Amino acid sequence: MRASPITPTVDFDADGEQHGFLKLPYSRDDSAWGAIMIPISVIKRGEEGPTVLLTGANHGDEYEGATALAKLAASLKASEVNGRVIIVPYMNYPAFRAGKRTSPIDAGNLNRSFPGRPDGSVTEKIADYFQRHLVTRADYVLDIHSGGRTLDFVPFAAIHVLEDGDQQARCERAMRAFGAPYSMRLLELDSIGMFDSAVEEAGKVFLSTELGGGGSATAKSIAIADRGVRGFLAHTGVLEDRVVEREGASATTTLLDMPDGSCYVTSEHHGLLEMCRDLGDMVEEGELIARVYDINRTGAKPVEYLARRSGLLAGRHFPGLIQSGDTVAVVADVVEENIRVMV
Repeated sequence: MRASPITPTVDFDADGEQHGFLKLPYSRDDSAWGAIMIPISVIKRGEEGPTVLLTGANHGDEYEGATALAKLAASLKASEVNGRVIIVPYMNYPAFRAGKRTSPIDAGNLNRSFPGRPDGSVTEKIADYFQRHLVTRADYVLDIHSGGRTLDFVPFAAIHVLEDGDQQARCERAMRAFGAPYSMRLLELDSIGMFDSAVEEAGKVFLSTELGGGGSATAKSIAIADRGVRGFLAHTGVLEDRVVEREGASATTTLLDMPDGSCYVTSEHHGLLEMCRDLGDMVEEGELIARVYDINRTGAKPVEYLARRSGLLAGRHFPGLIQSGDTVAVVADVVEENIRVMV
């Protein structure tokens, strides 16, 4: 395999607090010998303790992770950690700078580009570096997502159902330690090329989130991310409990599950979306959850979309206009309520 063209300006093995870049050469019209400079921080103390990789803005229009990790990188001290914390707040940096889900350079969706290629597109080169040089160093990985410009969610931490029961249990403990109001066993529509799959296949503990959406963030959603990151770090052992600020954190979480494809309601029409139920509502199978109106003429009856199963409305399409193929809503089973959050 070819060497990665990306070079770090930080030393992953040095103690202390380092703030630098992952430098990816990129020749373009306005900079013939230019580079994409992806910010990275490494906070390390000693040779004992785990390595934790924290990432945000895997999709560039999701801001809770970027904000929480930028704050953490500016405040976390080496004297507080036992091991190593690698922080990349803006994982797909070109997409983040453009405020888009995918890269403006090559239209690459980083979370569908793993394992990547060192001789591929810009997005594939970024994926390859994470796969071969960061995931291999990590014991635990937290990748913070939200709904971006086109989705909105109740705030949840998420894991996948894995074949390895022990790995599954370790991921589930990390999910509960994050302490989001909801904790989801998530069913992906398509997991090929995902960062999640790359980390899980490497046998590491992987945790993701969906903490809101709409292409922005709220004080509440960022607070959940802030507290969750600290709880996750304490769970890994890289932070001592005394360092973790848990005031105001959820004392309990509600466990959700997506057992099959009936959790998804998909639009088969283009038009104006009217949501008839709100996020967090309990709905019954066959209940009306949305209408789509023909925007080409007046007087036409809307198309009604019904829940395909009973459960909690955990996700929804965000903008007022919808296209055929878009997800209208996600309905998840409520498995258990008031689960105690433990670091």
